Amino acid sequence: MAHISVIVPVYKAERSLDELYQRLKLALETISEDFEIVLVEDCGGDGSWQVIERLARTDPRVRGIQFSRNFGQHYGITAGLDHCHGEWVVVMDCDLQDRPEEIPRLYAKAQEGYEVVLALRGARRDPLLKRITSSLFYKIFSYLADIKYDGDNGNFRIMSRKVVRNFRRMREQLRFFGGLVEWMGFPTASIEVEHAERFEGRSTYTISKLWRLSAEAIIAYSDKPLRLAVRFGFLMAFISFCYGTYIFGHALIHGSPIPGWNSLIVSLFFIGGIIISILGIIGVYLGKTFDEGKNRPLYIINQLTFHDESSID
Repeated sequence: MAHISVIVPVYKAERSLDELYQRLKLALETISEDFEIVLVEDCGGDGSWQVIERLARTDPRVRGIQFSRNFGQHYGITAGLDHCHGEWVVVMDCDLQDRPEEIPRLYAKAQEGYEVVLALRGARRDPLLKRITSSLFYKIFSYLADIKYDGDNGNFRIMSRKVVRNFRRMREQLRFFGGLVEWMGFPTASIEVEHAERFEGRSTYTISKLWRLSAEAIIAYSDKPLRLAVRFGFLMAFISFCYGTYIFGHALIHGSPIPGWNSLIVSLFFIGGIIISILGIIGVYLGKTFDEGKNRPLYIINQLTFHDESSID
């Protein structure tokens, strides 16, 4: 068993992997010579896997995993956690915005008795649009999922072996790494770290991908949208009852009903739209339940640079 493992999901990072390896090696050697770097290549279509294979041949402490197809960042993290052996495990991104030089600080904080230490990003170096959409996502997620989640944390953190063992037990199809770790509730601390510029290229998280991630994360961690839909339905029924009482009273007092063909049609379309939306929410939950019932593997591995010892804890 290694003393410390670093899990890095890799996607279109061919040009940054050598720099990432060199900086990780220097940072980890200040903690222990007994470390491993687990690089999970998520089929980005570039030469990342060839670089990983070369690094693994040069340094056996580098362990490479390649998926059969693109599964997504959070599945890459899951695969890395399934195959790592460290007493302490760091999770970070491959674009070097998470600085490897901060790992010794995370490790030192964890030695104070914490099971999880989060890297709280200070001044973020992301484009303005990404900062806005990311902030909005985490605010909506925290409200709908009933989890107090700080979006400034990201995925960069260190965790104990105990946390990793419990994380491995959660095999639901909808994966949101930060939410799963937060849900477990282990003693957690955070330290502020420097957030760097991307080493090269641009983020592959488009607005549509962020929207899809937010929708899946909310559905995975809460039934609050369903409860809100029920409350809204009762609210609309109450408003309709009050309006009906008003119409009835007006007819008794004035002797004639209130004319309003246009308002009637608009109301029907409005209520119909609400009903369809609520049915859609229920349908999404049923669809995700159907997906979970298939019990398919979370990911499929195409090849490894090491002997598969995933059953070893």
